[in-house]
Amino acid sequence: MFELMKEDIQTVFSNDPAAKSTIEVILCYPGLHAIWLHKLAHWFWQRKHLLTGRFISHINRFFTGIEIHPGATIGRRFFIDHGMGVVIGETTIVKDDVLLYKGVVLGGTSLEAKKRHPTIGNNVVVGTNAIVLGDIEIGDDCKIGAGSVVTKSAPAGSTIVGIPGRTLESIKKQSQHKHDLEHGKIPDPITDILNTLIRRQEELEEIVYHENRSEEDRKIMYKELKELAKDYDKED
Repeated sequence: MFELMKEDIQTVFSNDPAAKSTIEVILCYPGLHAIWLHKLAHWFWQRKHLLTGRFISHINRFFTGIEIHPGATIGRRFFIDHGMGVVIGETTIVKDDVLLYKGVVLGGTSLEAKKRHPTIGNNVVVGTNAIVLGDIEIGDDCKIGAGSVVTKSAPAGSTIVGIPGRTLESIKKQSQHKHDLEHGKIPDPITDILNTLIRRQEELEEIVYHENRSEEDRKIMYKELKELAKDYDKED
């Protein structure tokens, strides 16, 4: 137990450069408190002491602002940064080395008593206020952008952004137990599409402009281009 607690404390130092000392981490990190209280609640839940597990979860939410259902399965080296407003549902599975930020919701989409919450793979980063819904699987080494709403499974190494979440091409795999915290560098597929449309519009405008010019204007333009080409060849 103490080895696991030590590992959890070290995980804070690995993921948060603001952490200055062990005593600060133990006293002032609600994400760490939420994980420890969840482990206690989960222990009771697995042994069919359901009310006790739920009550500990309720106390956990009251003190930390983080709600983790006692039935959720949480892996090792899990870290919740800041954490206020994080919600993790009953049948959620979070594997090892996962990092969540403030306001993340791992929610369900069914009223049936079955697996209805997401499975989060190893070494996944979920950005601020992102929402992951339903019995879907987020592969290892994925990165989910802030504010995204993810309702479909994503392959390992993907970047997911937008509403609804769009899965972009795979990113470079991160080294073990180390997250890429450069969230500002996540690509925006909507901006890419708009830039492509703008470039195409400019190309079409250029074509229309030249097509509407008189024959004499085009001859003058081509003559100027030839002279520029000759000057360029002379410089070479």
